[in-house]
Amino acid sequence: MGELLSQGPLFLVCLIFMMGVVVIVHELGHYYAGRLFGAAVESFSVGFGKPMFERKDRKGTRWRVNWIPLGGFVKFVGESQLAGDVGKVEEGPQGKAYPDLTVGQRSIVSLAGPFANFVLAALIFALIFGIFGRPNVKVGILEVSPGTPAERAGLAAGDVVLSAAGKRVTNAGDLQIAIMLNPDTPVKLAIERDGAADEIVVTPEEVVRENDLGQVVAQATIGVVIGNVEAGPTVRYNPIEALWQGVVETGATIERTTTMLSRIATGRMSIHTMTGPVGIGDVSRRTVNRIMEQEQVPLGARLNVLFWTLLSICAAISVGVGFFNLLPLPVLDGGHLVFNAYEAVTGRSLPEKVQEVSLTFGLILLLGMVVVITWGDVIETGLFGSRGG
Repeated sequence: MGELLSQGPLFLVCLIFMMGVVVIVHELGHYYAGRLFGAAVESFSVGFGKPMFERKDRKGTRWRVNWIPLGGFVKFVGESQLAGDVGKVEEGPQGKAYPDLTVGQRSIVSLAGPFANFVLAALIFALIFGIFGRPNVKVGILEVSPGTPAERAGLAAGDVVLSAAGKRVTNAGDLQIAIMLNPDTPVKLAIERDGAADEIVVTPEEVVRENDLGQVVAQATIGVVIGNVEAGPTVRYNPIEALWQGVVETGATIERTTTMLSRIATGRMSIHTMTGPVGIGDVSRRTVNRIMEQEQVPLGARLNVLFWTLLSICAAISVGVGFFNLLPLPVLDGGHLVFNAYEAVTGRSLPEKVQEVSLTFGLILLLGMVVVITWGDVIETGLFGSRGG
């Protein structure tokens, strides 16, 4: 706990950097889409609370940097983000009031934030693929622990894993993800053993243990040590190919996020699998520590690895934030799409009273989720135990 508390500044810097980039891009997506249709913008805020910096542009929009450096928002004139906003139209900013936009235009504005997150992730992945390419490796089982699902299924050291859950395994992460997303669910592994192909079905079990970063989490495992057993030449991509690979990787990340949320919704995975701002800051802090403590590696090399590692984490966070905002909660973008769908079908807006109740209920539900997820994140940091990183 002492180490965690002493690294408070590092924790905050990591958290602000990760969330700041992703949230600003998300809100800029909403902002530019709204401006495209002539909507008046009351404010563009980075962070919450009272402003420490504020400037009003020639169109009357307040650009604010607030004291609580987490999240942010764009407020269009006449937009109902909270129950108290319903029916109110601010005076001053130039442009159309948000309710005066067509249903289609408002839907595009709602979708633009998550879409901007997905574009950011695709560009980051494309940059990584364009510079580093994709390793061409075979992933194998290095060790099987006794009494584990892997041993019971018949896996053995020396097996090469070709695919897992129907997806090709091209790196250790592919196998780890297939296992983590399927606790207590049979997973088919296509393997190669002594030059012959075979199939083995293994059922991961969820246990509370330390992950690779030292966080204590509920995580599915089969009880093996995996690693690269054979490496071929790295696959290189030209800029167009790298961009396509970035799009493909973003789609795969969205698919994994969908799978995880469906598992949580059906009770097959713990809700603490989800990570909030505290967890993101803790992962970033631990990543910085793990890389920078390798003093045998030159400082420049460590900083280079750190930059690209944090950038890849940023891409994953961007996908998560974009996807989360599409959930049909009234205070999120997905909730606004539901309101718009009602208006498109019935030809009239949802009654103001219904909007107020929905927004209030949505806010309470969202805050409840935040509390549960944040509490799980706090436990994972090791603040109340001896395993903090």
